[in-house]
Amino acid sequence: MSRTPRMRRSTYRALSSLALLTLAAGAVTACGDNDSASNHPASSSATSSASPGAGKAAEAKLRMVDNGGHRLAFYVTRGSGSTIVLDSGGGEYSTQWKDIAPKLHAATGATVITYDRAGLGKSDVVPGPWKAESAVSDLTAGLKQLGITKDVTLVSHSQAGEIANYLAKDDPEMLSGAVLVDANLPQFFTDEEIPRLVAATQPEVDAAKKAPEKPENRQLISTAEGFAAAHEAFHEVTWPDSVPATVLVSEKTPFAGSPEDARRWRDAAASFAQEAPNRTLVTAEGTSHEVPTERPDVVLKAVEAMFAARH
Repeated sequence: MSRTPRMRRSTYRALSSLALLTLAAGAVTACGDNDSASNHPASSSATSSASPGAGKAAEAKLRMVDNGGHRLAFYVTRGSGSTIVLDSGGGEYSTQWKDIAPKLHAATGATVITYDRAGLGKSDVVPGPWKAESAVSDLTAGLKQLGITKDVTLVSHSQAGEIANYLAKDDPEMLSGAVLVDANLPQFFTDEEIPRLVAATQPEVDAAKKAPEKPENRQLISTAEGFAAAHEAFHEVTWPDSVPATVLVSEKTPFAGSPEDARRWRDAAASFAQEAPNRTLVTAEGTSHEVPTERPDVVLKAVEAMFAARH
């Protein structure tokens, strides 16, 4: 199917990094040179955001944590005992949330955390295939080292939906609620859909293998390895009824060029939302898969509503 560079970037995040990031120069913001230290949230000692009722700015501070011998970069804006964690789409850094995190802190007073997954941003590269379970281990280890074990509102875009589902299954007590932003959901990865995704992205994977030293290609290759088996397993994951969730789905989906895949994406979101009474389906009208950057106001509204309902 034909896609523009932006559509390919969207599909990359939606399909766990299984679309090429470098179709055109400058098409990638996540893994390219654009994300220099000068515009990274940790490039200075603090990032300002207004705190509710406070006369001075709060500080987002970089904390490096260790999990199994590799280090991960967490950015923490301290607030109340409640925590909002923002988890980026595939290939994205913590900078995906740079316009949303300060506003969430100002609106809720909660501690707000973003982070760079392994191999991205300031976090160490971990060789081998990308595994959602390993990413869950990184996230939970980092939160626990920061003293956070409960009352987390988790906000997950695209590929991070896989992390959210495994975390909710394994440690539901940690979560007070979740907002899944056009996220990968188990219902989408059926026996019919997985081969379509693998076939559609194989040319990009083959091209990436010609220059495996590039960060964007390394991410693509690591995720492609074992993709089918990993997502057959993901299809069986069940979200616990005890954790409320808002499912925020884009109108155009990551598959604007493929009506069949777009339909399946929407159906998966609707099916997930219908499985428990404490789940809500919201459509972000007029948006592509890039909801956090195109409509941060819609994400803010959904997260603030989830947070208010649980506190």
